[in-house]
Amino acid sequence: MPLKDIIFGKDRYSKSAHKLYVAVVEQARNPVFYSDLGVPDSLDGRFELISLHTFLVLHRLKSETGEAGIAIGQGLVDLMFADMDQSLREMGVGDMGVGKRVKKMAEAFQGRVTAYSSALVADDETQLHDALRRNLFGTRDQVEAHDLGQISDYMHHQAAFLGQQESADILDGIIAFLQPGQK
Repeated sequence: MPLKDIIFGKDRYSKSAHKLYVAVVEQARNPVFYSDLGVPDSLDGRFELISLHTFLVLHRLKSETGEAGIAIGQGLVDLMFADMDQSLREMGVGDMGVGKRVKKMAEAFQGRVTAYSSALVADDETQLHDALRRNLFGTRDQVEAHDLGQISDYMHHQAAFLGQQESADILDGIIAFLQPGQK
């Protein structure tokens, strides 16, 4: 489904999902991640930060009961992959290759959601550091312990901060993120 159809779809939750996705992308583009926290400033690094922030929003949406949280979460993921599809096409990836690459990205994203969720729920720093090393920092030869610690702390603080936000706001697509390093 084309990105514009998802954004302007007839689904009553599509506007909320779109607003959340815009906030996710804006947060993932924060230069601090790349300049101060060691995230590779590359296509992979950007995908990883969008995935990480989408995960954090999905993690928050899990606390919502009923149809809205599920529908908005699905809409958020659909937008993410429609955007990835469109970006690949704009970069010149041929039609035949786009589907395969998006499928790989979707599988990778699902793996990240599982790994990050498991680590956060278990409150297991070693598990979270391993997941971040494999994924967010996966293209780097060496990862500084400081960078892992900073991103791990960021995820914990961000999850707690998102958890304090009003359900009505989140379901309306209104979300705020902490700045990296902010508690």
